[in-house]
Parts: sequence; C-alpha cells; structure tokens
Amino acid sequence: MAADSQYAELARQISAIGALRRGLARTLPAECPSALAAVLSLLHRHGPMRISTLADLLAVDISVTSRHVAHAADCGWVERLQDPGDRRSRILRLTPDGRVMIDELARRTTEMFAKTLHDWSDDDLGQLNTLLARLRDSFGDGRSLLHPRDAVGSAAAQPAVEPRTPAR
Repeated sequence: MAADSQYAELARQISAIGALRRGLARTLPAECPSALAAVLSLLHRHGPMRISTLADLLAVDISVTSRHVAHAADCGWVERLQDPGDRRSRILRLTPDGRVMIDELARRTTEMFAKTLHDWSDDDLGQLNTLLARLRDSFGDGRSLLHPRDAVGSAAAQPAVEPRTPAR
C-alpha cells in the first residue's frame, strides 16, 4: 500500500493539471470554447444520446447542458432529433459540420501535445496513457452512465468517425 505522502503528492500533481487544461483550452478555436468541445467530444465518442445522459457524462446540471447544446446547435454542430422511443424526448447527434469541428479539435490538440512533449519517448507516452486510463477507470469516467435505452443504436451501428491524424 502506498504511503500517505505518495497520495498527498498525487493530489498536488493532479491539482496542477488545471494549468494544463487551461493551456489546452487556449488551443481551441475561439468559436468552440471548452464546454462546447466537451459536448462535441462526448457525442463523437459515445454516439447519439439524450440530453440527460449528456448532462450525466458532463457532470453538470441539465439546464447548463441545455445551454451548451443550444449553442452547439446554433453553430450547426449538433442536431436534436425526435426520440423514436419517446416522442417527448430528443436525441442529440453530431452533424457533418460537428464532425469537421471534432477533426479540427483533434488536430489542434495533437499538435499541441506533439510540440510540448516532443522530447518524450514513445514508451514514456505509452506509460502515461496507460496510467491515466487506469486512474480514470478507478474513479469511473461516466461510461457506466450510458444505458442502451439512452443511446440510439449501438456503436457498431453508428458510422465510425475518427479524428484525423495531422500530417507531419
């Protein structure tokens, strides 16, 4: 078992990630602030879903999520479709323009990490990715919040859209 001092140091390191998140936010296009980027990213990763599921994944109130979705819809990045299983509900889905924005977000983020971490080895990056995924899984990252009734279709039924890797 790790010593309390190791957990305390981990807490300090994790709190410092706020600066990294702010740096990432500065790489985003002005028209797509971090809250909208999070909405688009979750819809890209998990596929179409109800707004209540999106609010759970964002860990914010549904009224806040609704404002973000309205902004994304006004930008043409998200569409709200009638839920075939419940006509009172809407299903959120990325539009083609939303997929273009996802590609742009991926390009900018990848470029920023490539520039900043250029002196890291492939093994170091792999280890960091593995440990961060393990940390996220230990805390739960919201994937368990997605229920088949909340998402429309399975991942296999949805067209796969991967962020493009920038050319070097």
